[in-house]
Amino acid sequence: MAKKFDRVGDQAFAKVDKINAELFTLTYGSIITQLIKDYEDINEVNTQLEKMGYNIGLRLVEEFLARSGVGRCADFVETAEVISKVGLKMFLGITGQVTDWDSEKKEFSLIIDENPLADFAELPEQYNKLWYSNILCGVLRGSLEMVQMKVECTFLKCALRGDDTTEIRVLLKEILVDEIPLGDD
Repeated sequence: MAKKFDRVGDQAFAKVDKINAELFTLTYGSIITQLIKDYEDINEVNTQLEKMGYNIGLRLVEEFLARSGVGRCADFVETAEVISKVGLKMFLGITGQVTDWDSEKKEFSLIIDENPLADFAELPEQYNKLWYSNILCGVLRGSLEMVQMKVECTFLKCALRGDDTTEIRVLLKEILVDEIPLGDD
C-alpha cells in the first residue's frame, strides 16, 4: 500500500504550483517571530499556530482532493498512509512514516525526518516550550475534520529541541456524521 501512495504522492507533487523553499521557510520564521512578540506567552504562541494551521487545513483539503486523485480511504490506517505519503509530499515536498500504530485507540505517530518549516531555524533556550511547527498539527486537525474525522494532534518530538526526528501523535476521537437539520428532508 505504501508504494502505491508514494507514486500517487509524486504525481500530486508534480501537479501543484511550487514556491521558493527558502522564501517559504523564512516567511514562516517571520510569522513565528511576530507571534512571539505579539503574545509573549509561548503556550499562547503554540495555540495560535495550531489555530492558524486548523484554518489552513479546512481550505487545503479541497485542493488535496481535487489534485491528488485520492478517493475515500477505507479506514484510519489508509488515511494515515495517505497523509504521510501523499499529503506531505504534495504540499511540503517530503514524505513521512507512520509508526507506533495503536489499533485499539486508533492512533499513530507521524515521523517527519526532514521538516522544511524548521530549515534555517534555531530555538534559543528561553523558547524550549515552543512547538515551532505546531501549525502542522492544526493543518492535520482541520483537513481531517473536513473529511469527517475528529482528531487530536500533539507534538511529541521536534528536531529543533534536540530530538533525532520530528514526531506528531494523531488520535482519532470520533467519526463525524452529517446530520440533516429538522425540517430539511
